[in-house]
Amino acid sequence: MSWAERARSAMHAIVRRRTRVVFDDLARTTPVSSRFGHERGTPIDRHYIAEFLGRQRAAITGRVLEIGEARYTRAFGTAVTASDVLHVEARAGVTIVGDLTRIATLPAATIDCVICTQTLNFIYDAGAAVAGLRHVLRPGGVALVTVAGISQISRYDMDRWGDYWRFTDASLRRLFEPVFARVEIESYGNVAAAVALLQGLAVEDLPDRRVLAARDRDYQVTLGVVAHV
Repeated sequence: MSWAERARSAMHAIVRRRTRVVFDDLARTTPVSSRFGHERGTPIDRHYIAEFLGRQRAAITGRVLEIGEARYTRAFGTAVTASDVLHVEARAGVTIVGDLTRIATLPAATIDCVICTQTLNFIYDAGAAVAGLRHVLRPGGVALVTVAGISQISRYDMDRWGDYWRFTDASLRRLFEPVFARVEIESYGNVAAAVALLQGLAVEDLPDRRVLAARDRDYQVTLGVVAHV
């Protein structure tokens, strides 16, 4: 059976906890979950973020700066000597209060690795934010960035600071290649994964998680960037 056939089969077999999800009902106008599946288990995009960072764990070393919180530094860091957290607001766990789009608020050339997950979607001046990522890295440093491709609007973020962009590998190259010496881009997802994410299904809802492994560049759910200084 081909991946496409397995994907279609898996989608028709996906079940919601205690109630079956019927995907043939094209009149359905509300998702199974409007919270990306957080309350059901592991969101589809989080699965891909973890896969991407797990593949890059050798780069998460030295002084590591993560945006918002240090969850992935703790999960995937190797030989981390210092862990910093950047946020635009002072809050528990934040070590640097700054804005990626305002260079003057950022430390210069002091970081070995920046982890920036699902952040650029919510920054209107994404180009300035990419320049900010480059600014904090010392020579030989690397930025590990993930963004949403196919996705619903995040109402939580929209109501607080805005939800502006959905990216493709082509747009990411236009953003990163003029700023960094070497850029590698990976896309994750396929039509089955995209449907599951838009419906708010979690990884745990899938009867066969292997369906998530298929990659189709026409259905880019999550994208990962490895940007070298």
